[in-house]
Amino acid sequence: MEFKISKELITQIETLVQQNNIVELENILHEIHFADIAEIMNDLDTSEAIYLFNLLDSEITAEILLELDDEVRENILRSLSAKEIAEELDELDTDDAADIIAELPQSKKAQVISELEDVEHAKDIVDLLRYDENTAGGIMAKELVKVNENWNVLTCVKEMRLQAENVTRVHSIYVVDDEDRLKGRLSLKDLLTTSTKTQISDIYIKKVDYVRVETKDVEVARIMQKYDLEAIPVIDELDRLVGRVTIDDIIDIIKEEADKDYQLAAGISQDVEADDSILELTKARLPWLVLALFGGFISVKVLGIFEPMMNSHRMLLFFTPLIAAMAGNVGVQSSAIVVQGLANNSITGSLWNRLLKELSLSLLNGSILAVILILGTHFLLGYEFIIGITVSIALLSVIVVASLIGTFIPIVLDKYGIDPALATGPFITTSNDILGIIIYFSIARIVLGI
Repeated sequence: MEFKISKELITQIETLVQQNNIVELENILHEIHFADIAEIMNDLDTSEAIYLFNLLDSEITAEILLELDDEVRENILRSLSAKEIAEELDELDTDDAADIIAELPQSKKAQVISELEDVEHAKDIVDLLRYDENTAGGIMAKELVKVNENWNVLTCVKEMRLQAENVTRVHSIYVVDDEDRLKGRLSLKDLLTTSTKTQISDIYIKKVDYVRVETKDVEVARIMQKYDLEAIPVIDELDRLVGRVTIDDIIDIIKEEADKDYQLAAGISQDVEADDSILELTKARLPWLVLALFGGFISVKVLGIFEPMMNSHRMLLFFTPLIAAMAGNVGVQSSAIVVQGLANNSITGSLWNRLLKELSLSLLNGSILAVILILGTHFLLGYEFIIGITVSIALLSVIVVASLIGTFIPIVLDKYGIDPALATGPFITTSNDILGIIIYFSIARIVLGI
């Protein structure tokens, strides 16, 4: 059952901190999971969060560091000495420790690394820091269990026991040769049911999914999601096994990508949180609002071109918001489906086949909506059939064009290495609004003979 954090609990902890009631605080926090403690600390003032952090054992505070909001973690790390930070990192896997060190000021990184007691642990962390954070090398952990293909089962078990002491969770047993090149994986069932004298080379599974250190993290996530993997080995340029990526890291990446795409689709150009400063939130939102404003200027200019037509047929103006809204909505619908397909790597066939399918779909949807519009315009609004027919033809045309643009743009953006989620935001909405108005009045001019 999920632990619920209430306002009453937060208030109680704040009061106990102010009273310096260590005994009661320890009694309360003793039964609470570290992730929930981190959530509580995120809601406390900086001084209270630091007080709570210093109260707990390093085994749990190391895990708490990973769960804290960036700003809270930064404040806590700033309050700790290099030696104290090193003590926290000694409790973490290499990938998590490397992530923490990467957030430190440049001047403090070397100090912290020099204070690490485990030399091998320090070497592994330094090795991870040289990789781009958005690659398999940047998110992998060095802790894993590997065996040599030339060992027998008995030797293998002995070595695995030694290695497992440094591994939090054993997902797979990897098989390497004398040069540490990845050869395959070993089934635990085969290991337990085979004679102790059997050579590993006779029983290991040669087929194994892997990624290279330079593979992008989103591609690693896609592979692990596709093949339902809990962990995947990482090899370097010489095919040597250098680490593994586990599912907990992949979940974080999927969440980050989803948050980024959602914000981009909503017209937010930077990764921000609700608790960020007003300046940071403004910098993230303002660029797209400026774009929307310029789009509005263009819309006004376009409407001005068709002013004589609106003077003679004022009812056409009443349908302008409908046409603009439908253009924007259809474009976003089409682009959202394509962006989702690109993210899942599920779009097959050529661009032209995709456009043809979208054309057929938009013609069907547009025709149904056009018939509804004709009937509604005449029987509900009381306009002549010619007005309904004019607006319906324009609506059908706008839906077709907007859906094709919504399909075409994200595919082109993706081809040129630009995040296709851009096509589901204000960019495509604003452009389709403008295009919709132009199409609408152009068709009205032709049909009504203005």
